Amino acid sequence: MDGEKIKDSAMDLVLNVADYYFFTPYVYPASWPEDGALRQIISLLVVTNLGAAVLYLGLGAISYYFIFDHNLMKHPHFLENQVWREIKYAMTSLPWISIPTVALFFAEVRGYSKLYDNVADSPLGWPGLFLSMISFLFFTDMCIYWIHRFLHHKLIYKLFHKPHHIWKIPTPFASHAFHPVDGFLQGMPYHIYPFLFPLHKVLYLALYVFVNIWTISIHDGDYRVPGALTTVINGSAHHTDHHLFFDYNYGQYFTLWDRLGGSYRHPSALMGKGPHDLIRKLQAEGKLGNDEAKPNGQVNGRAQRGVTCKEE
Repeated sequence: MDGEKIKDSAMDLVLNVADYYFFTPYVYPASWPEDGALRQIISLLVVTNLGAAVLYLGLGAISYYFIFDHNLMKHPHFLENQVWREIKYAMTSLPWISIPTVALFFAEVRGYSKLYDNVADSPLGWPGLFLSMISFLFFTDMCIYWIHRFLHHKLIYKLFHKPHHIWKIPTPFASHAFHPVDGFLQGMPYHIYPFLFPLHKVLYLALYVFVNIWTISIHDGDYRVPGALTTVINGSAHHTDHHLFFDYNYGQYFTLWDRLGGSYRHPSALMGKGPHDLIRKLQAEGKLGNDEAKPNGQVNGRAQRGVTCKEE
């Protein structure tokens, strides 16, 4: 593979930094060339797993401590030790998800994608850069909708997607708590886009970080959505209803495909029938008491009655 092609990747930016500051001086022997396939695969596995863990735990912790409403931990469907269980499940799955993901990253590094270095290389220049960002969002939203809906098929659901629906009232740490097959399939559109369409490598990295932030945000329990965007943007309120009622709101960023596919549900939390409303009702009935939400996610067992939620 010639040197020019090996430069046409977003991950080479990351690998170059990792090689310069860590792998070359401290890890690999001098006899291992930086563009060697085995070295690149090993480095990509290390960088991908470390990056995924940092993004997940770092962004998840920020969201959990500064955005997530801990009052939701009083909800009857919030599980005992749920936060720890979400983290444990995610951290167990991420290394497995990284294996096929690294195969795609390796193909990028070896020059098989349409990633480019300079804006001048864009077919449409700066407008092309902007259009590629918009098309990335709409392409991945469309793909994830249909992949997500496929994962809800009765022949597939229990095998791969059901573990994610254990979290009826998710926290930000539920964002990556998927079965490995489920996690890879729903992440695949992000990785195949640059093999199909031109995309600036720095923009690709920025979008990759954005995707992680968004995935955490729709699990963060912050149900506020600007009024004008309520019917357009798929936010935490929409996605919480997906966890509670199962076959609605499959979308990632937008409600477009849910509307086209007949699976849109206006968020219960925006109609006075959401998780917070149930908590207030149970407290008023004396079924929750005035106990503070416990750090380990335990709730008053008496509150397990009187709650409706679709069973899968």
